[in-house]
Amino acid sequence: MDIIIGSKNPAKVQAVQTIFSTDQVRMLDVKSKVSPQPFSDEETRQGAINRAEQCASSITQATGIGLEGGVMYINKELFLCNWGALVTPEGDTYTAGGARIKLPEEIGKQLHEGHELGDIIDNYAKRHAVRKKEGTIGIFTNNLISRKDMFQHIALLLKGQLEYWS
Repeated sequence: MDIIIGSKNPAKVQAVQTIFSTDQVRMLDVKSKVSPQPFSDEETRQGAINRAEQCASSITQATGIGLEGGVMYINKELFLCNWGALVTPEGDTYTAGGARIKLPEEIGKQLHEGHELGDIIDNYAKRHAVRKKEGTIGIFTNNLISRKDMFQHIALLLKGQLEYWS
């Protein structure tokens, strides 16, 4: 199977390569067509779908995968959220959501000022390029779960759906 992932982010690419290890996995830098910082499950999921659709339509017989991170509110508490989408060459779409973890209030304030989570976390953790490495989930789980792990779980959910419904 020819898989194209809609990102060049190492954590996302490695997650897909691990789960689809017997397939050819290529990267394509595509836009999510949602806000730079998605603020709901719906918007984050749509970003993943948009990425997957663009990848699937980029070449004949390609399976597209999109992975998107965002934030969402539950009862005025801010949570990290993440979604994935897989679009087959026939146009079938599968989606899956992943882990949720509560974020500190101070991060929410900065997000509402227009900053992206990746930039905020770099400052918060005093590290560089967290979004390409352990991710926000890695910071707030003391590296027990990395961004790659989180997206790997989503990629596994997508692969399982594809295999079940095919």
